[in-house]
Amino acid sequence: MDIDAPMSMAPLAGTAKTGATILCCNCGAPIDGTASAGALCYDCIKSTVDISKGIPRDGVLNFCRDCDRWLSPPTTWVTAAPESRELLSLCLKRLRNLGKVRITDARFVWTEPHSRRIRVKITVQDSVSEGVLMQQSFEVVYVVASQQCRECAKSYTANTWRAVVQVRQKVQHKRTFLFLEQLILKHQAHRDTINIKEERDGIDFFFAQKNQADAFISFLKSVVPINIRDSRHLISSDTHTGNKSYKFTYSVEIVPICREDLVALPLKLAKSIGNISPLVLCHRIGTSLNLLDPNTLQTADVNSDIFWRAPFHPLAGTPDLVEFIVMDIESTGIRKGKWLLSEATIARASDLGVNDKTYFVRTHLGNLLYPGDSVLGYLLDGGNFNSATFDAIEESKAYGSTIPDAVLVKKFYPNRRKNRKRVWKLKRMAKDDGDLLPKASDQEKIEADYETFLRDVEEDEELRAALALYKNTKKTKPQDADAMSIADTEMTGEDAGPRINMDELLDDFDELDIQDGEEAAA
Repeated sequence: MDIDAPMSMAPLAGTAKTGATILCCNCGAPIDGTASAGALCYDCIKSTVDISKGIPRDGVLNFCRDCDRWLSPPTTWVTAAPESRELLSLCLKRLRNLGKVRITDARFVWTEPHSRRIRVKITVQDSVSEGVLMQQSFEVVYVVASQQCRECAKSYTANTWRAVVQVRQKVQHKRTFLFLEQLILKHQAHRDTINIKEERDGIDFFFAQKNQADAFISFLKSVVPINIRDSRHLISSDTHTGNKSYKFTYSVEIVPICREDLVALPLKLAKSIGNISPLVLCHRIGTSLNLLDPNTLQTADVNSDIFWRAPFHPLAGTPDLVEFIVMDIESTGIRKGKWLLSEATIARASDLGVNDKTYFVRTHLGNLLYPGDSVLGYLLDGGNFNSATFDAIEESKAYGSTIPDAVLVKKFYPNRRKNRKRVWKLKRMAKDDGDLLPKASDQEKIEADYETFLRDVEEDEELRAALALYKNTKKTKPQDADAMSIADTEMTGEDAGPRINMDELLDDFDELDIQDGEEAAA
């Protein structure tokens, strides 16, 4: 072998490369010296390096109990459900120095609901040296502090409203307002009000902003026929900038026609809406007046514009209803929707045993009435109505001879007890009674109107479908009248009234407590 021949320095085939191995300067563990950070092993790096240093482990969240909103500094209030994305984002924004690291995970840790604490587990990642990443998890505890927002603080201060909507209806009862109240509650149309005040002929809704009042009026237009008049009052004016501050007042008048009212239409109007008979019943109130001729089952609608162009008043209302007894009834075979045209012989309940006077009428309640049933209606025979429109109908050659002796409205259940427990209930709005409390006689009338409204809800499926009915789980009536109104009545075997199926009722989650939750879990 020639010793002067050049030799290759490449490693032999099959020989593995080995890195430089050093000892950890802290614990003496062998580590790769080419990838070590400060001559420390991974365990020592975790124990000596804190990438979350400077990030606080506690914080404070401000919560308004009145409107259930959270403060997003400096002055913004946001709505966020418990353990929601919005609330988690708000929690992360409240932490300082969190932007210096990379967030890989954040989640809520369960706490007791009454502890007023919110715990969030956060996982962050950061580089401790070149090519070395470290990940660390820690928990942050937030204290929920109560603070009243500016809007709620205004609601408890007098004369802070900017717009008021005065809803009025000039009728003798409150049944239309009770129906409107349930629609407002179902659609949460009153969520922006700062105060609701009850007046003699209606309700006043106060708002902090004009656009909130405009949105509420738009809702009223979509559910009832109304007439709107507005005005504004100058509060202050800046002569230098020309800025002016106003208070706005909206007067909203609902048509004075209610459900089940007997209406005498002007002859000209009756011809223009389909040549319907001028003596009709109002069977429904929506965006327009839905009228029904009980003699022919013909229907017609009168919208708000047509009504306010030439307003008219009902010929008779619910207080004028008379109880009749069905002596005989026979169907004509003419059906329209849920109505069946029939011919009936009736007698006043007060005339039984006194005289034998009967009346022959046509009615739309043929599918509900049987001989011996009680029915409520308007008695026209011998009645004295102070109405020029009705006098014109009597003098008319076309309609004078078609006026019936009585007009039947709805079936009546005389055996139904006045005080009985229902398995359902309706929510009520929290209203301010105003300066003067109702008298004892007025209070009895209000309770009678509400009982009549509850019976209408039981009897009419179409009316019931538009409302939100809740299960009545309380055994006693609550003392707070604004919280819930529960009729303490119960159906028994002797009650002949209609019943509401439990499948139509909703669970009232506002009344669930810890015991209810435990019972439901069991």
